[in-house]
Amino acid sequence: MFPEDRKEGSPRFGKLHFPVGLWINSPKKRLAKMSRRWPSAGSVRSTSSDTASRGSETVELRPPSKTKPSRHKRLSNLFHRSGAGTGAASAGGRWASEKKLAELVDPVPEVLVGGEQPPGQRQLPGILKIFGGDISRGANYKSVLATPRSTARQLVREALERYGLAPEEGTSGEYVLCDVVGRPGGPGGAWQVEHLRPVGDAERPLVLQDVWKPKTGCSRRFEIRRRQEVERVCEGEDAETAGINAQARRLQKSRSRAASGGPAPPKERADNLSLRRSISDMNLSTKRRRERKTVLSVAGGEAGTPTTDEGPPETPPGEGAAGEEEVGEGAGLEQLSQCLIQPPQQHPYFLLLQGYGKQDFVIYVMTRPQHVFGRPERRGVPEKTGGCLVDTFLNAPDILPRHCLVRAAEAGADTAASPPTATVRPFRGAPVTHNGAPLLRQAPLNPGDLLGLGQHFLFLYKDPRGAAEGSPTPRPPWLPHAWPSPGLVGALGCPGCGRSPQERQEALRSCLESPRPELRYRPQEEEVLLREIVRLPEGCGTGAGMGALAPAFLLGLCLEHAARAFPPERFPALLSRVALLVKETVWEKIKEIGDRQPENQQDAAPAALSMEAVVADLRPLMLWLANAMELLNLAQGRVLELEKELELEGPCQELTGDLETCDEAMGVLDEVIMSTFQQSVYYLTKTLYSALPALLESNPFSGTGEPSAGQDLGSVPEGVRPTLAVYQAALELTRDCQLHPDLVSQTFGYLFFFSNASLFNTLMEKGSAGPFFQWWRAVRIRTNLDLVLDWLTGLGLGDIAGEFFRKLSATANLLCTPRSCLSKATWARLRAEYPALSPAQLHHVLSHYQLGLGRPPPPAWSPPPEEREQVASGDIFESFSEHPPLLLPSQGFRLRPGEPLAEEGGLLRPLCRLRRLLWDLEQEREREQEPEPEREQSSLPANQRPRARQVTP
Repeated sequence: MFPEDRKEGSPRFGKLHFPVGLWINSPKKRLAKMSRRWPSAGSVRSTSSDTASRGSETVELRPPSKTKPSRHKRLSNLFHRSGAGTGAASAGGRWASEKKLAELVDPVPEVLVGGEQPPGQRQLPGILKIFGGDISRGANYKSVLATPRSTARQLVREALERYGLAPEEGTSGEYVLCDVVGRPGGPGGAWQVEHLRPVGDAERPLVLQDVWKPKTGCSRRFEIRRRQEVERVCEGEDAETAGINAQARRLQKSRSRAASGGPAPPKERADNLSLRRSISDMNLSTKRRRERKTVLSVAGGEAGTPTTDEGPPETPPGEGAAGEEEVGEGAGLEQLSQCLIQPPQQHPYFLLLQGYGKQDFVIYVMTRPQHVFGRPERRGVPEKTGGCLVDTFLNAPDILPRHCLVRAAEAGADTAASPPTATVRPFRGAPVTHNGAPLLRQAPLNPGDLLGLGQHFLFLYKDPRGAAEGSPTPRPPWLPHAWPSPGLVGALGCPGCGRSPQERQEALRSCLESPRPELRYRPQEEEVLLREIVRLPEGCGTGAGMGALAPAFLLGLCLEHAARAFPPERFPALLSRVALLVKETVWEKIKEIGDRQPENQQDAAPAALSMEAVVADLRPLMLWLANAMELLNLAQGRVLELEKELELEGPCQELTGDLETCDEAMGVLDEVIMSTFQQSVYYLTKTLYSALPALLESNPFSGTGEPSAGQDLGSVPEGVRPTLAVYQAALELTRDCQLHPDLVSQTFGYLFFFSNASLFNTLMEKGSAGPFFQWWRAVRIRTNLDLVLDWLTGLGLGDIAGEFFRKLSATANLLCTPRSCLSKATWARLRAEYPALSPAQLHHVLSHYQLGLGRPPPPAWSPPPEEREQVASGDIFESFSEHPPLLLPSQGFRLRPGEPLAEEGGLLRPLCRLRRLLWDLEQEREREQEPEPEREQSSLPANQRPRARQVTP
C-alpha cells in the first residue's frame, strides 16, 4: 500500500510529517493503481527490515512455480507499460527504480557462495529496504529493487534518488551503505544497534545477507549514513582497540622481563632483546645495543647458567661447550640491556623516581598533546562515561581512575616573549604534589619539575624538544636555596630566606601597598574579613571613581583567592556565604527605610519626605544593586570554569554538588538584585506621584519670556520643576553608585512608564468629570510635555522617554488639533493617525471633547459596527501591572579582574586598608600562640624590644 493511498483519518498517515500535496502529486500513484500486491516503495515507519512472512531477512528469492505465475512475470506486467497507459506523465521522466525487467534480471547467472544455480534459472530481483535516518528523521526506509549482482554503490545511488537527493558523484560519495545488526527493544520500540559495519562499494548486499546470518534474537537491516560520521565512529573504536593492545603489549613485556633469566637460543637472542624492553618501541634501538659488543661481552662473562628443578638445561646437538657459553652470555646481556635505555628526543616524557611495584616502567612517554594518569577500574565497577581516556595506568591504592592530566606545550609556539609551558591539573579529589607542594588546581609544568601522584609515585618531567645543545640547564625549583653567610646580615636576617629586617620591612610595605588586585588571607580570618567588606557601603565615598563598587571588587578578590589557594570545595561554600551575607545586609537596609516612611511614623503627623531625604535613604539600596550585579558577573566567570572542569573530568559527584551550591548562591544574588531594584523604583515613583499632576494643570506661559528646558532647574516653569527634580536626583544617584548602564536605562524606563500611565489615567478621569478636553488646555499639556522631553533629551534619555510617553503624546496631539479640522475628521482617519490609542480610549476622548456650546460630536466620529464591541468592553485606563520586565545584562560591566589599580580609581585605598587589617589580625594571632616569656617581651615598649621583632609596615 502506497503512502499516497492512505486516507486522511489513518493513524499511520498522521505520523508522517510531509505536506499532503507531495503525496498527491507523486508519480508513484499510478503504480499503486496497477498492482496492489507490490510492496510499498515510499517512506514507512519501521524499526527493522524484517517481516513476519520473510523471517529474519529482507529479501526472499523463490524459484518459479508451475501452478502460479512467476514473480518476474508480475514484475514485467508492472514495469512493461503499454503505449496507451503511459500518457503524458511518463514523457516527463521516470523514477530510477522503474526499470525494465531486462535491466533487473541478470542475463548471466552467477555462482553464489551457497552453491551453483541450476542451469537455465535466472536470478530474480528482490526488494531491499534501506533505512535513512540521517537523511529523513523518524527511521524511515525506502524500498529499492536489487539483484545479487547489485553493488552497494549502485544501491546508494538508487536510495538517494528515492530520498529526493540528486545522485551526483560528489553527493553519492558522501554516503555509505552500512550493515547494521541489532534488535528492537529500546524506548518506544526503538531500534538498538549492536554492531555496525560499513559495506564496501563493490560488495553485494543481497549475497551478503544470504550467506551471513545474524545470531539468534538479532536481525539485520541496511542503513545509509554519512561517510564522515561512520569513519569517525570507526576511528574511535580503532583508538580504543589500539589502547587495549598497547596495554597488553606492556603487560607482555613486563612478564617477559620478569622471566628474562632463562636461557635463549643464540639465533633468537636479538628477538628476545627487542621484546624484553622496559618502554615502547620508539625509545630503544637494537642497533645501538649491538654496537656495544665489548661492554656486553664483559657483562656476559660474569653471568652464570641458571638451572631448573628438573636438571641442567639441555644442550642442542652439535653445539657442545659453545652453546653453554652463549646461554650464560645471553642471561647477562638481557639483564644489562634493560639498563641501556635511551630517552626519546621528540616527545616529552616522565622519569620514574619512585614507584609502587616491580611492574612499573622507568620512562613514560607523552605521545599525545594531553596525557592522563589513572588506575584501571576494578572488575564489577562500571567505568565512567565521558571525559578523558587514561593513557598511563598506575597500580596503587591511592590512585584514582582519573588522577592527573598533563597538557604538553605546543612545539611550534615558542616565542621570546612567552615561551610555551606545559600545564598539569589534578582531577577532583586526587592527591597530587608539584615540587613538593600540594597541587589543587591547574599550574604550569616546567622541565625539571617533580610531580608526585599519591603517596608512592614520584616523576621528573622532561621535555627535550625546547632544549638547545650546550644550553645551561635551569636550576630546578625544588632545590633548597643557599644559606646566608654567617655574618651580621645572616644573624639578624630570616634563616629561611636570608633577608635582613630592613629588607623584610620593605617587602612587607610593598606587599601592603601593591597596586596588584590581590587579597591574600588565611581561612581563620575569612569571617572577619567578609563582615568588614559588607560594612563598606556605609562610609564609602561615591565621588572617587570606582569607589562605590569596592564591596563587589573586594568580595571578588576573596573568591579569586579561595579558588586559587584553598581546596576546591572551599569556593562554593565561600560563594554561598557571601551571597547570604549580602542578602542579610540588604534586608536590614530595606527594613530601616520602611521604618522611616511617614505612613509608618506613629508619634508624628505624616509629612512628605523631601527629595534629599529620599535620595539619602535610597543610596544604600542603589549601592548594593550595583555591587550585587558586578559580584554576580564575577561569580559566573568562576562557575563557568567549574563547568569546563566537569566536561573534562566526566561525571563527578563532587563537582556536581559544587555546581549546585554555586547555582543556589547565584540565585540568592538574583533575588538581591530584584529586591533592590523594586524597592528603589517604588520609592522614586512614590515621590513622582505627587509631582506629576502639575504637568496637566500648570500654565507654562505664566512667566516672563518663552518657556525653555535648560539644564538649570531654576529656568524651567514651576509646574515642570518638581518632576524634573525627581528625574535629575535619580540620574545623579545612579551615576554616583556606578550602576550598570543597562540597569540605569531600565530604571528610567520604569519611571517613564509610571509617569505616562499616571498622567494618562488622570487625564481620562478629568475628561469624564467635566469639560476638560478643550483645545487651550491641550496646548498647555503639550507644552509642558515638550519641556520634559527636551530636558531628558539633553541628558541622553530622549529615546527611552519618547518610547514610553507615546500614548500621552498621542492624546495631547489629538486634543491640540484645531476644532475645524477635528470636526471634519472621520473615525477611520483618526484610528490611522493615532494608533497608540485603543478604540475605547479614542472613543472616550472624542465623546467628551468640547467643540463648543451645544455642539454634539459629529456622526463621523462614531465607530463602525465591527469595533463597537471593543469600544464597549475595552478599558480606557492604562494598567500598572504591564511594566517592562527586568533583564539582567550580560556585558558592559565596570569591574575587570586582573587589571592593575590606579591611585585615583577609588579601589586601591580600601584594598590597602583591608591588607593592613589582615596583617594586624595575623600578628595578633601569632602573639596569642607565643609562649609566655616571648609574650611579655612583646608587651614591652618598642624601644625595649629585640631588634629582630621590629617588622612593621
